[in-house]
Amino acid sequence: MSSPTDAETSRPSRRAATVADVRAGGQPPGLKERRNEEHWAGRLYMRSLSPYFSWFFLRLGFTPNQLTYLMIVCGMLAGLVVALPVGGVWTALGGAVLIQAYLLLDCSDGEVARYTGQTSVAGVFLDRIGHYLSEVALLIGLGVRAQAAWESGGYVELGLLAALGAALIKAETDNVVVARAKSGLPADPTGGDRALRPRSTGLALARQAVAMLRFHRIIGAVELSLLILAAAVLDALVGGHTPVATRVLAVAVAAVAVVQTALHLVSILASRRLK
Repeated sequence: MSSPTDAETSRPSRRAATVADVRAGGQPPGLKERRNEEHWAGRLYMRSLSPYFSWFFLRLGFTPNQLTYLMIVCGMLAGLVVALPVGGVWTALGGAVLIQAYLLLDCSDGEVARYTGQTSVAGVFLDRIGHYLSEVALLIGLGVRAQAAWESGGYVELGLLAALGAALIKAETDNVVVARAKSGLPADPTGGDRALRPRSTGLALARQAVAMLRFHRIIGAVELSLLILAAAVLDALVGGHTPVATRVLAVAVAAVAVVQTALHLVSILASRRLK
C-alpha cells in the first residue's frame, strides 16, 4: 500500500473541513479580482455564500466534476423552464432561480477542486462547455417565450440568432488560447491588460466606450435571467395575450449579440493577443 503524499496529509479531510477551511483553500487571494473571469454577482454576494454550500458538498462527497455537471443541468433547465408556454411570471422566476443555482455551482465546483487538490484540464473543459450550453439554452428559451404559443413573428429565430452570437463570442475568446498554443506561445500574452487593448488609439477609445456601457452583459446568463423576469412582470402588469416586454427584450438581445460578435472579433484582431 502506498503511503499518503505530503499534500494529502496536510490538507484537512472532507469530514473535518470547516467553512473557514474551504474559504481559505478554495478562494485563494486574487480570485475575486480575476479579469474577465469572475462575475460581478460572484464578487458582490455569491463568493460570500458559496463556501457554505461547498462545505456541504464536500460532506456529501461530491467531486468537482459532478458539481460542474449539476451546473450544466441547472443552466439548461433554466432555458427549458422560461420557454414553457404556461406559468407567466412563475416560469420566469423559476428560470432566474435556476440560474442563481448555476452561478452557485460554478463557484463551488472550483472551490471544491482547489480545496481537495482535484483541479484538472477536464474540469476546465467541462466548465467552459457548461457556460456555452447554459447561455445558449437561456437565449433560445427567451426566443420561444417571446413567440407566445408558437405564433408567427420570428422570435424563435431571434433567440437562435442570439444564441449563435453568444456561442461565437465565447469561441472567439477561447480560440485566442488555441491559436497561441498551436503557435507555441503561452496562453496569456505578455503585457497583461495592455495586450487586450487595440493597437489603434481610435479603436482603443471605442472599445473603452463600449465597455463602459456594459450593454454586452444582457446576453450573459445571470443578467438575462433577471431581465426575463422583469419583462415577465411588466407583461403581467400590462395584461393581454401579447408579451410585448418579452418581445422587446428578445429583439434587443439578438441585436446586441450580433453587434458584440463583430466588435469582439475586431477587438481581438486589433489587439496584441495574437502576437
